[in-house]
Amino acid sequence: MGTTIGKVFDLTVKKFPNKEAIYDVRKNVRLTYKEWNEQVNRLANALLKEGVKKGERVSTFLFNTEELGTAYFACAKIGAVFNPINFRLMSEEVAFILADAAPKVVLFEKALEPVIASIENRFPAISFWYIDQDVPDYANSYHDQLEAASSKLVQVEVEENDLYAIMYTSGTTGRPKGVMHSHRNMIEQSLLVIAAEKLEAVDVGLVTAPMFHCAELHCAFLPRVHSGCCNVILHQFHPKKVLELISQEKITKFFAAPTMWNMLLQEDLTGYNLESLKLGLYGAAPMAPSLVHACHNRLGISLVQAYGMTEMGPAITFLSEGDQLRKVGSAGQACLNHDVRVVRTREDGPSDPDDILPPGEPGEIIVQGSCMMLGYFGREEATEKALYKGWYHSGDIGYMDEEGYLFVNDRVDDMIISGGENIYPREVEDVLHAHAGVLDVAVVGQPDDRWGETVTAFVVKKDSALTEQELDDYCKISDQLANYKRPRKYVFCEALPRNASGKIQKYILRKQLEELFNQGASVEKTQ
Repeated sequence: MGTTIGKVFDLTVKKFPNKEAIYDVRKNVRLTYKEWNEQVNRLANALLKEGVKKGERVSTFLFNTEELGTAYFACAKIGAVFNPINFRLMSEEVAFILADAAPKVVLFEKALEPVIASIENRFPAISFWYIDQDVPDYANSYHDQLEAASSKLVQVEVEENDLYAIMYTSGTTGRPKGVMHSHRNMIEQSLLVIAAEKLEAVDVGLVTAPMFHCAELHCAFLPRVHSGCCNVILHQFHPKKVLELISQEKITKFFAAPTMWNMLLQEDLTGYNLESLKLGLYGAAPMAPSLVHACHNRLGISLVQAYGMTEMGPAITFLSEGDQLRKVGSAGQACLNHDVRVVRTREDGPSDPDDILPPGEPGEIIVQGSCMMLGYFGREEATEKALYKGWYHSGDIGYMDEEGYLFVNDRVDDMIISGGENIYPREVEDVLHAHAGVLDVAVVGQPDDRWGETVTAFVVKKDSALTEQELDDYCKISDQLANYKRPRKYVFCEALPRNASGKIQKYILRKQLEELFNQGASVEKTQ
C-alpha cells in the first residue's frame, strides 16, 4: 500500500486520539482526533454509498470549514480524487470546472448557494450536498448523509502513487487546467514544510488563508495534521478576528500572504496577547523589508517565505528567517529533494534544462523534485510542454545569485498577483472585449502597497461615450469574472502598442502606467 494521505491521518489519530484536532470557529465546534476520525469515516462511507468509486472526483465549493477538511481525508481514505474549487469564482467559471472534472459529488454552503443554484440543472449526474440548514430542493443534506452512515470505514485499497487531487490553476489561455498530484507527492510536500517550520504536536495553527489553495492546504493544514497539531479554522480572513484567535487560542504558527500580514499590522495591537505566536509562513509575493521588520518588531515572530506553484505542490524554495533581511527580495534556496535551475529561454520551444545560465543572468525558472505534478487532467499536450525533459517549466523569469539564492523577476505569461491570488490578464481581457463599446483592451498589473498588485485595463474605445463606471458595472454583473479579478483602474487610449507580429507590448503599458502614477495623474484625467 505504501504511505497515503489517508494512512497519514490514521497514524495521527492512533498517536493522538484525545488531542484536539480542529476547532471550527464559525460553528463553534471542537473535535478531538478520535471524534474527527469518526466524521471522516462517516463521510467516506456516505460517498461510497452514493456510488463514488476509487479515482472518481469529489468537489468542494466551500469557504474554510471543518467539512472541507473532513472531505479532504474522507476522499483520501477511499481513493476518491479531491477537487477543491475557488470560492471566489463566478457561475460560468465554476461550471467550466464541473464540466471538466466531472465530479460525482459536490459539497457547497449557504454563502455560495446562488452560484450553484444558477448552474445545477446543467449537471444532472452530479449529487449536490449542502452543509448548512434549509437545504435547497435540488440538493441533499450533508449532515443527513453522515448520520445515516457508519463510523466504521469500509476498507479500500489505495496506493501511494494513486491520483489524490485535481487542483485547478489558470493557464496562459485564461482557461484553468487541472493539476494532478499523487498521495506520495503531497506527503513529500508535507515533510518539507514540517522541517522548514519545525512543526511539533504542541503547535496550534490558524487556518485563515483559503483552504482551496494549495498554499494553505499543502503548506499548512496537512503538515499540521501530519504532526498532530490542532487546526483552528476561520471561515474567512478578517484581521481583527485573526488577532482575537491568536490571543484566545494561543496560536503558534500560520500562513498568510504579505497583504494579509500588512492588514494585521494596520490594526491596533494593544489589548491582544500575541506572545504565543512564534512563526509566520508567507508566500505568493516577496515581502518588503519594512514589512519584515514590522512583523518582527510588532508581532514578535520569525518569518519563512515559500515560493512555488500549484504544479509543484506548491513550494520549491524556502527563504529562512535568518535570510529575510540579508537576502531581501529573494525567493530563497531550493527545498530538500528539489533542483531549481535558471535556463536560457527559447522562442522556438521549451527551454533546454541543460542550458543553465550563470549567476545574475535572467532566464526561465525550471524545477525538478519529489513533489512534481503527474500532469494536467485531460491535457496531454500541455503536460508534455510543461514537463519537457522531466523538468517543470514555470514560465517565471528570474536569476540565481552567487550563493544559489533564487530571485524572481517577472512572469512570462504576465500573471498578476493581487492579495495572494493569481490573475491571468487574458481572463479579464476576454470579458472586457465582449463589451459593445470596447474596441481593444490589454490588462496589466499595477504595484499596490496593500494588495501587491491591482488590475489595470488599457482600453481603446469603440464608443466614445464609454465610461469607467460603465465598464466597472459590466464586470460586476459578469458571471465569468470573479470580483477579485475585476479591474480597479481603467486607462483609455487611442491604440495599444504592438510589435511586428501583432503582440501587445505590455512592458510599454507598464511604463506608461508608472509615468502616470509618478505624475500623480488620476484615472479620471486619463479618460
